[in-house]
Amino acid sequence: MTQEDTAVVKKKGSGKKVLRWWLIPMLFILALVGGMIAGYVVVGGQDIGSAFDYRTWKHIFDLVFAP
Repeated sequence: MTQEDTAVVKKKGSGKKVLRWWLIPMLFILALVGGMIAGYVVVGGQDIGSAFDYRTWKHIFDLVFAP
C-alpha cells in the first residue's frame, strides 16, 4: 500500500463546531435585542429610538437597584 492509495480523511463536524460557536451567540444577541424592543416598545408603549438610548437603561438600572 502506497501513500497514493490512502485516502485523506476529513474531520466531519468541524463546520458544525464553527456554526455552533457563531450561531448560538448571534441568536442570543438577536433574542436579547428582540426582547428589549418587545418589552420597551410593544409593552411599554415607548418609541424605538429611546429603547437604544443609554440614559434610558441607566435610569431603569437606577430604579431597579436604588436603595
